[in-house]
Amino acid sequence: MRSVFAKFLRQIQKKLPDLTGVAVVGMATLCTSGFVLGVRQLGGFQHGELMVYDRLMQWRADEPPDPRIAIVTISEEDIQAEGWPLSDRTLAQALENLQRYEPVAIGLDLYRDLPQPPGHPELLKELEAPNLIAIRNDSPGVNPPPTVPAERIGFNDLVSDPDGPIRRNLISFVLNGKTNFSFSLQLAMLYLGDLGFFPQPSETQPGQIVWGKAVLAPLQSNSGGYTHLDAQGFQILLNYRSRKEVAPSIPLSEVLGDRLEPEWIRDKIIVIGTTAPSIKDVHQTPYSSVENNPFMPGVLIHAQMLSQLLTAVLDGRPLFWVWSQWAEVLWVIGWIAVGGTTAWLIRHPLILPGVAGAWAGSLVLASWILFSQAGWVPVVAPLVGLAIAVAGVVAFRAYQSGQQQQIVMKLLGQNASPEVADALWENRDRLLKDGKLPGQKLTATMLFTDLKDFSTISEQMPPEALLEWLNEYLDVLSQVVQDHQGIINKFTGDGIMAAFGVPLPRQSSADIARDARNAVASGLAMGDRLQELNRNWQKRGLPVVQMRVGIFTGAVVAGSLGGKERQEYGIIGDSVNIASRLESCEKDRQSSICRVLIAHETLIHIQDEFFVEHWGPLALKGKQQTVDVYRVVARRPPTP
Repeated sequence: MRSVFAKFLRQIQKKLPDLTGVAVVGMATLCTSGFVLGVRQLGGFQHGELMVYDRLMQWRADEPPDPRIAIVTISEEDIQAEGWPLSDRTLAQALENLQRYEPVAIGLDLYRDLPQPPGHPELLKELEAPNLIAIRNDSPGVNPPPTVPAERIGFNDLVSDPDGPIRRNLISFVLNGKTNFSFSLQLAMLYLGDLGFFPQPSETQPGQIVWGKAVLAPLQSNSGGYTHLDAQGFQILLNYRSRKEVAPSIPLSEVLGDRLEPEWIRDKIIVIGTTAPSIKDVHQTPYSSVENNPFMPGVLIHAQMLSQLLTAVLDGRPLFWVWSQWAEVLWVIGWIAVGGTTAWLIRHPLILPGVAGAWAGSLVLASWILFSQAGWVPVVAPLVGLAIAVAGVVAFRAYQSGQQQQIVMKLLGQNASPEVADALWENRDRLLKDGKLPGQKLTATMLFTDLKDFSTISEQMPPEALLEWLNEYLDVLSQVVQDHQGIINKFTGDGIMAAFGVPLPRQSSADIARDARNAVASGLAMGDRLQELNRNWQKRGLPVVQMRVGIFTGAVVAGSLGGKERQEYGIIGDSVNIASRLESCEKDRQSSICRVLIAHETLIHIQDEFFVEHWGPLALKGKQQTVDVYRVVARRPPTP
């Protein structure tokens, strides 16, 4: 019963696909994912993800200037002409000239917590305008203008990332139970409120805000490429409109000189601020690594934030979105699995880097496509994971190859010719299964050798000298077999058992004939080498000998013999027995130093290349039917 069950299991196993690749790729994916996600959780990829974020931002095309906004810029020329800080009278004159053209709102991105005479009463009058938004700053603790009510004050604090650039828009925060709004949010609410758009809490997504066509979702500590982000307050990613001209700009000198066109101002939001480098109100942005864009003035960043809110609410311009944690984890694991699978399926050392590079490019391209749709997904973590998975599987395959090579050489048990060894190794996956070479039926040429009167010689020599003398002889035979693309299957005391045509099955009759010719040529070459050995041995006072060779071509079965702990490469079949019997048949009929006997089954493959002597049908030991035997005399000289 047990044997029947075991046979059934073996049949099932043969029908199942080889799951080694699935197991290796699965293990590589599991281990790599654990490592990469662990490093990501610790913040190891945040800097790289932010650098990629900047690069993707730089690849985007700039959008045209926002027509709803105009920026009054205070340049170095204006400072030289008017002095710094601007006097209250100068600022009051600028505000008066702008109000004349009926803007919807004016945002004053200048600190005015202290008077700057002359003209302070004039400025206080202008600051009473209901469409004017002033600023305060909580970081250095700069107060707003004392006469401006709190509902028209916005903080202008900018939140920078650890590496410097400003990528986030802090639109509000709660302090001591009071909600504080940003400068850009106050301007946006003033403008959009006149159009009937007011922010409302989302009824379906707690914590989110619905405002016109926009749904504002606050950043979390692990959103996108961030890890352990300080996400206090209500922050969103800043979707920059342009690296330079976010909105039309008007020099302060044009405003003070009242050289304005009504369409520049009417129904727009006017933001006033300095762009002069000497004031040092400049900041790094995602564009800072681009040549000629090292820093962006604060007033332009506020205009970027303002434009982002306006276009999202009115035009449906996408706000940046990120996936959930689980979606990002699956995204990372998926690319790791792609890398592992690719490394397992592709072995060519030149093709694999190209394909892996193509996958990496596809990852970046997919991320860029998502980014162009305002989606920020991890890039560095899956890239690193893909690379580690490829390297890990390649390393495993190298280790596996070494183990397989050891198994192959252990199973062969002897040295093979370089040609046979190379062919065997190239086909190792087809030959190897579960640490064994499965039995397969082949057509091969078998060769057996034996020394004449070895028993007598062994009685006359000390064991140590006999072993050294015999090893010298067997080493020569082994080299001859290798030179003729055969393998030594085993040593039989004073002889060898060699095979030509294993372990790879021959695909044509021409290949089988070549094996037969190699075997016969090997037998004749053994005679030539034995003559050299005899001359050398005679000089050294060692015995001189004769040898016999038996060769037969036919079907054999080759594969692993033994158990898991001890195996050898075995070749069995009637052809093996016949070759052995040919070697030992009619031992007394030997007229040369090396007698080579073959059967008709070998002769049909070599008859045009060798001279043979027909011995006729002979009854071999253990065989009921006779075998037509021939002695190989010599190789035919090549035809001129």
